[in-house]
Amino acid sequence: MGEKIGLIAGNGQFPILFAKSAKENGYKVIAVAHIGETEPILKDYVEQIEWIKVGQLGKLIKIFKKAGIKKLVLAGGISKRRLFTEIFPDLKALSLLARLRHKHDDAALRAVAEELEKEGFIVCPSTLFVPSLLAKEGCLTKKKPTKEEKKDIEFGWKMAKAIGELDIGQCVVVKRQVVVAVEAIEGTDETIKRGGKLAKEGAVVVKVSKPHQDLRFDVPAVGKKTIETMASVKARVLAIEAEKTLIFDKEEMISTANKAGISIVSLREL
Repeated sequence: MGEKIGLIAGNGQFPILFAKSAKENGYKVIAVAHIGETEPILKDYVEQIEWIKVGQLGKLIKIFKKAGIKKLVLAGGISKRRLFTEIFPDLKALSLLARLRHKHDDAALRAVAEELEKEGFIVCPSTLFVPSLLAKEGCLTKKKPTKEEKKDIEFGWKMAKAIGELDIGQCVVVKRQVVVAVEAIEGTDETIKRGGKLAKEGAVVVKVSKPHQDLRFDVPAVGKKTIETMASVKARVLAIEAEKTLIFDKEEMISTANKAGISIVSLREL
């Protein structure tokens, strides 16, 4: 019998990729999925799946304890917009929220992780079985950034780290060393659309980890859809942080970028 591992599943394909890799590594995955967020197909890749509403922390803990889970991962996000419209905090979650000075992403996620650890769980990195998804350093595309675009990358990197320090977002869109869009609650794709329209064409998109981000469970991610969104507004460069960014559908993403004439560069701390 394989060892059990708990999966707190958010949206997107990451929970599915994690579950598949964990199973390949001999683990039995017990998943707690979120109604309206998690892909239903996840059930095909796990030993057991239970569904909860966003905010039911107490129920989540009971499910994992009943299943005999010791190790947990958090994979996939929860739509920030849902936090204003469809959140159903139980007593456990309300107690945790009441103790928070700030409701920022990092503070809330760290508080949840600490609460889980108090309950005896070990919170493991979400990349535990999928380290290959992390971006390697270098230019990933045929087209490399121009001298002017490199200036925008360096400028945008500083700006992105600054908004990350304030826990506002992870992404900025810049052109000619001017910030044209900052990510907030709407997410990366909407930020790119907004910034790209303002820049007209030739925008540079920079997405990095926040300075104090807990990369066990909150890793920046990009994919084919990111590039398609950039192409729709004629953005020209995507800069991401090496070893701290997840890349989904990597081959398709790079192929789409090459066809659109978009540069993708993965860099260490600038």
